Amino acid sequence: MININQVIEDMDLKGNPSEHRIVVAMSGGVDSSVTAALLVEAGFDVVGLTMQLYDHGQALQKKGACCAGSDINDARLVSSKLQIPHYVLNYENLFQDQVMENFADSYLRGETPIPCVRCNQTVKFIDMFDRAKKLGASAMATGHYIRRRKNTGMPSLYKGIDTSKDQSYFLFATTKSQLEFLRFPLGSLTKKETRSVARKYNLDVAEKPDSQDICFVPDGKYADVVRKLRPGSIDIGDIVDIEGKKLGQHNGIIDFTIGQRKGIGIGGRKGVADNNSLLYVIALDAKKKQVIVGSKDYLACKKIKITECNWIIDKPHNNEFKILVKLRNTSNPVLGKIKVDFKTGTSELDFDEPQFGVSKGQAAVFYNIKDHSHVLGGGWITDAPNMLDLNNFINA
Repeated sequence: MININQVIEDMDLKGNPSEHRIVVAMSGGVDSSVTAALLVEAGFDVVGLTMQLYDHGQALQKKGACCAGSDINDARLVSSKLQIPHYVLNYENLFQDQVMENFADSYLRGETPIPCVRCNQTVKFIDMFDRAKKLGASAMATGHYIRRRKNTGMPSLYKGIDTSKDQSYFLFATTKSQLEFLRFPLGSLTKKETRSVARKYNLDVAEKPDSQDICFVPDGKYADVVRKLRPGSIDIGDIVDIEGKKLGQHNGIIDFTIGQRKGIGIGGRKGVADNNSLLYVIALDAKKKQVIVGSKDYLACKKIKITECNWIIDKPHNNEFKILVKLRNTSNPVLGKIKVDFKTGTSELDFDEPQFGVSKGQAAVFYNIKDHSHVLGGGWITDAPNMLDLNNFINA
């Protein structure tokens, strides 16, 4: 069972817990609910804040995603049971402008965006931060599975103990100053332990399923959301092979992602060796509205360019060094050599081994090569040339 003294120690606040107000970002799920419950038991002055991020009428119809109508109500009920104040923040316009619009435009450019990171970068860790500070909070706590520890007096980020739930990939953009104010009480727990704590406190959300989709994307249908946000901006186009031969037609490049194999709408190639017969999306040409497909070996990417790099560590002595980089939340970190320009916030990274299906718009998250759990920072992938060399293809 949970050691409350350890919870207090991990909060890293001097004095008696009762002297500190902690604002908990409550999504209505089991994780943030348990976060609030633990802090209440530890003796902190806890306040719950929940964000309403999109149309309330539509939100009520969608279950299993944070910041939806039913989830706001769940957060309210948990707060009532814990006897803590609870406030709902209407951030619909901010979320539309800073997250959803960026999401739509990124897809139209042929990229693969990660709106959850943008939400953390903007609405959650800026606007919600400001509200928490105005409420007199000493810290803001979330239900993320990630650990905050101090190295030489400076807070650092580490992967959550539960590797299946670790959320470090989505928090790479957390700044040093934000880490001074943030706390993650669940970082040392497994999901199983979290649900056990929820049962202990008799919380109604103890068995509530985890959210699987992006909060504003019903049933994972990203393209439907983009079509709604950008009506009339999505055109049909051709599906072509690497030599430019037309193989079929599509209803919009937003229906495809780099590395995709299933659901392309065309079969494999007859008379070709098995290992080359399967077709993958190799590139997306937004200008020509083309989806370029080919065999898997064309997806090999040896180098990427990264921008908006955020470093959660002191600047390294050298601007070139070995590093571990994670290219997707579900993938394992891979080795590479990074060259950093600290003035511009850009980096170039050469992989030790070619990677497949790397897409612009995704995040590259950096980890310490000596301690694989230590998050160093990360940035956004702006270029990921594969073996096709899209520029030559376009200009051909």
